[in-house]
Amino acid sequence: MTTGETTAGAPAALTYDDLREQLWRALIDCDATHAVALVRFAVGEGEPAQVTAVAERVLLELIAPAQERIGVEWAANRITVAQEHAATAINERCVSAVADAAAPSLAGPTRGRVTVACVDGEWHALPARLVAEVLRLRGWSVDYLGAQVPTEHLIAHLHQRPSDAVLLSSSIPSHLPTAHTAISSCQTTGTPVLAGGAAFGRQGRYAHRMQAAWAPDAVGAHLLLEQGLERPTVDAARLPDLDLPHLSDQEYTLVRQTKRQLVKQTLADVEDAYPPMRSYSEPQRERTAEDIDHIVTFLVTALYVDDAELFTTFIAWTAGILDARGVPPQSLLPALDSLLHQLKDFPRATGILTGARKALTVPGPGRAA
Repeated sequence: MTTGETTAGAPAALTYDDLREQLWRALIDCDATHAVALVRFAVGEGEPAQVTAVAERVLLELIAPAQERIGVEWAANRITVAQEHAATAINERCVSAVADAAAPSLAGPTRGRVTVACVDGEWHALPARLVAEVLRLRGWSVDYLGAQVPTEHLIAHLHQRPSDAVLLSSSIPSHLPTAHTAISSCQTTGTPVLAGGAAFGRQGRYAHRMQAAWAPDAVGAHLLLEQGLERPTVDAARLPDLDLPHLSDQEYTLVRQTKRQLVKQTLADVEDAYPPMRSYSEPQRERTAEDIDHIVTFLVTALYVDDAELFTTFIAWTAGILDARGVPPQSLLPALDSLLHQLKDFPRATGILTGARKALTVPGPGRAA
């Protein structure tokens, strides 16, 4: 079924486009009852094979796009943080409703067991949950551990319940160092790791550098699992610089260790260089401090994977967030300049910061320098 076609068992006039719009309206109106009823209606009834196929489509073509739209609308400042949280919570209920509706049609697992978990610190659990439910629909036994799973608890679980693979999810690149530790640690149990989520970069380039397999989506994950992943040799956990040799220059370690002082000094420098900040309320100052903390965190992450583009992309995204909220993107420049001064003796850091500063000052569509 393509966009515009009718759903199985639905009136001829009701298309997936209609359902997407109705689901979106229910999410924004905080109408969980309507949203759950809508996805249950979309799954419908029928032969087991038909129900499981339609359930997968509801997950991937209704719920997943709705969640993506939530992020886009929040970034554009068209919905509030509270609306974003409420809509996500309702979407999670919708996933459960689809899983419950399809459960009677599922045969016993026939393909093996996998463990699905979010990297420690990763609260965006819905993408992992969608993958888990699609794999269940396709015959896998799934241990879904949810959001923010500490690595040591993930390893304990694997010892108690061995899996054919671990699927690690992360949406935020700043969790990459933690993800690397989790990947290496899981592999010491002899368990293959399949990474997924926006944090791992285009085509999973960071996952590959960390010696993990990668899939772009739930269907891709199923296909890789069906082909079979090579089991790693059980050995001591790898040191990060075996996968990422640039870490031997110690820039990542030294900058990470001085993060608190970097944030404190940058906040002071921004206040001196950006006069409007002097009239900020205490909550506004706290938000500014949080923004600077995120900037330093992403700089540290870019040093970890040795990728300036990761930091530049984050700065461009932050500039867009600020612009949508009436804050000039150029207000980021004092922070970058402060960090450039503080880190002048670190060549990789200064190169990353210089590139981001240049990208911020080059005019973009509809934006003056």
